[in-house]
Amino acid sequence: MHKQPFDKPGQWFRGNLHTHSTRSDGRLTPEAVCDYYRDRGYHFLSITDHFMQQYGYPITDTAPFRSDNFTTLLGAELHAGQTATNELWHILGIGLPADFPSNLIGEDGPGMTRRALDAGAYVSVAHPAWYNLTEEDVLSLHEAHSIEVINGISADHNDRIDSMYMVDVMLARGTRFDILATDDAHFKPNFRDTLRGWTWVKSEALTPEAILAALKAGHCYNSTGPEIFDVKVVPNDSVTIRCSPAESIFVTGKGARAVHQHGEGITEATLDIRRLNSAYCRITVRDAAGGRAWTNPIWWDV
Repeated sequence: MHKQPFDKPGQWFRGNLHTHSTRSDGRLTPEAVCDYYRDRGYHFLSITDHFMQQYGYPITDTAPFRSDNFTTLLGAELHAGQTATNELWHILGIGLPADFPSNLIGEDGPGMTRRALDAGAYVSVAHPAWYNLTEEDVLSLHEAHSIEVINGISADHNDRIDSMYMVDVMLARGTRFDILATDDAHFKPNFRDTLRGWTWVKSEALTPEAILAALKAGHCYNSTGPEIFDVKVVPNDSVTIRCSPAESIFVTGKGARAVHQHGEGITEATLDIRRLNSAYCRITVRDAAGGRAWTNPIWWDV
């Protein structure tokens, strides 16, 4: 269970890894987007403008907006080829080089994913629910690090904010993705597309390099509200969780298998997981307001 971040050295940093600016179809300049998140207590941000010809294939330079308590990772929302439902692929590349080459002739989603990984990026399957990615689509991106399970703008675009179902399907099929929650903020009028989902990363330094390395190592959890302070796992035996006040804690495995504890203001719980009979589990903390926090999946053989 070395991927779990709670006993790792360093401190927690909060960030958003999917957002847009006027370099593509966002409504605020890159500087204003950085100011928005920094002023609300975020420690890191990736502006992921659409990497498309119509916008000049931007890798938005946010380096000038870094400070001692706020950093940025260069990134983009990558597009190539067609999904099984004839939609243009959407793939997040975080930590891309500033000179990442534009699309190759005939490039598809898996090819773009491989190229981003080869360039050193953290790669996430963007908002599967938003545009009806199929299981086969997601399986074709099996080399990616994570699946975006919360996509904030989707709540007001087509009421498909939540893609957790796809994570569970992939896990049940033995494909190992981590979890990512983001805003995908465009700052559109009458859209509540900010502060919807975020990532907590455990890192020894607030630098782009350290945050990127922690993401790739899985030293993070994601949330829409609650905080998770500690998780201790005895494989196939028990899980102990400490968290901010919650009304429900779930440990879920393959299929419908789960154990849970419900109550008011739960801040610590130990759950017996022997009956899960699953090669992995993941943990969800849900608070009284309906906010949720998720660990990355925990595999017993890691």
